[in-house]
Amino acid sequence: MTDRRVAHEERDDALAALLAPWLPGRRWFPVKGTDAQVGAIGGLTLRDPDGAAEVRLLLLRAEGAGAGAVLQVPVVLRGPDAPDPAPADDDPALVGRLPDGTVVLDGAGRAEFERAWLAEADRPADAPADPDPDLGPPKVVPGEQSNTSVILPGAGPDGSTAMLKVFRGLSEGDNPDVDVPRALAEAGWTHVPRPLAWLGAQWQDGEHTAHGHLGVLSAFVPGAHDGFELACDLARAGTAFDTLAEELGAVVGQMHRALARALPTGHGEQGAVEGPRTGRHAADPEPGLSPAAVAVAGALADRFAWAVESVPELEEHADAIAALAERTQLLAEVPPRQRVHGDLHLGQVLRGDDTWYVLDFEGEPLVPVAQRTRPDLALRDAAGMLRSFDYAAAVGGAPAAWTEVARTSFLAGYSAETPDLDPGARAHLLRVLELDKALYEAVYEARNRPTWLPIPLRAVARLVG
Repeated sequence: MTDRRVAHEERDDALAALLAPWLPGRRWFPVKGTDAQVGAIGGLTLRDPDGAAEVRLLLLRAEGAGAGAVLQVPVVLRGPDAPDPAPADDDPALVGRLPDGTVVLDGAGRAEFERAWLAEADRPADAPADPDPDLGPPKVVPGEQSNTSVILPGAGPDGSTAMLKVFRGLSEGDNPDVDVPRALAEAGWTHVPRPLAWLGAQWQDGEHTAHGHLGVLSAFVPGAHDGFELACDLARAGTAFDTLAEELGAVVGQMHRALARALPTGHGEQGAVEGPRTGRHAADPEPGLSPAAVAVAGALADRFAWAVESVPELEEHADAIAALAERTQLLAEVPPRQRVHGDLHLGQVLRGDDTWYVLDFEGEPLVPVAQRTRPDLALRDAAGMLRSFDYAAAVGGAPAAWTEVARTSFLAGYSAETPDLDPGARAHLLRVLELDKALYEAVYEARNRPTWLPIPLRAVARLVG
C-alpha cells in the first residue's frame, strides 16, 4: 500500500467547523447523543482528471462522551468562479459554503470524487497502468451504518461495474476488508468480490504517525441479492431455506479452509481463545484441562456477567449457563485458532451467479485493527450465521420449523467442508458460541431496539434448555 501523507491546510479548520453540525445526521457518525467536538487532522487533495472541481479527502477527529474516532469525509470544493451553475440549496449533497464563497459538497456520490479517487488509487501489478474508465452515474448504496459504498458503472475491467467502499472510521493498520479479499482472491477462492484498487494514507494521531486504508474498489456482482433480504423473503413466503442454506454452509466452510491457507497465523497449536471483548485468558488451567477449552468457558461466563447487568431477565438462566461453562472446560478437543471473518451473518453475503459471495471482512471499524484480525475459532463465524436465521425468521414471520430447517441445512453444508472436528465437540462449541452471540444481541436490542429483545431471549432459553 502506498501511504500518501496527510497534511493540514488552513482551510481544513474552516471545513471542520462547517461539517461539525452536518456530521451527526450521518448514519456512520459514531459519536451519538452528545455535542461532539470535531477538529481537522488534515487531508489529501486529489486531482479530478476532468478539472471540474477540487477534491479534498478530509480527516477529522471527533470526540464526545468518552468516545473518539478518526473519520474520513471526502468533499468536493467548487470556488465562486466555477463554470458550472451552483447547486440548489436543497441539493442533498450540499454541506454549505465557506466564508470565501466556496461551495462544499458531500463527495461520496459525486462523479468528481470518483474520478479523482480512481486516478490516484493503487492497483494490482497486473492491472492496466493508466485506466481510463468511462464512468456512468454513481449510485450511493443506502442504509449503511459504518461506511459508504458507491456503485460505479464503468469503473471495473472492460467497462464493467465496480463498487467503491469509502471507509469512514479509520484505524491504524491495513484494513482487513482490503487485505483479506486480496489474499483470498490471489489464492484462487472465487466467492469474494475481487479488489480492483485501493487507497492508503498516513496521518498524525497525536505524537504517533498512523497509516491505514481509506477505501477499496471491488468487482460488483450484478443482479445479486442481499442474503438477509433473500432469507426474509423466503421466510415470508413460507418457502424453505434448505438448499440455499446448505450451499451457504459449504461456502463458509470453504472460506475457512481458504483463510487458513492464504493467511496462516502461526498459531497451529490449541492455544487459549479469547472471547470477543471479554479480555479473559486462562493462563493456568487445572492440570488435565485444555487451556483453549477453559478459555472458551471463561469467555462465556464473562459474557453472561456483562449481559445480565443490562438485561436482568437473563438472571433466570444463571445456573444453566454456569453448568454449561463447567462442561465446556472438560472438552478434550478445541480447534486451533485461525483468521476468520469476524462478523459473519446473512447481511454479509450475496446470492448471485447461482452461488454465494462473502463480503465485509472489515469487522467493527472503531475497534483496533490488531483486535479485529486476531486468530479466533472459525466456528464463531458459523454461530453468527445461525443467529442470523433467527432474525430472518422473525422479520419474515416464519415458524420455528423454518429456522430449524435452515440451521440443519447450513450445518450439513458446513460440516461436509470441515470434517476434521469431532461432531460432538463441534455441536457443543457451536452451542456455546451461539449462546455468546445471543447474549451480546440481548444487550444490543435492550439498548437500541427493545421490541426485538424477545428474539435473542428466546434463543438463550433454547440454547440453555
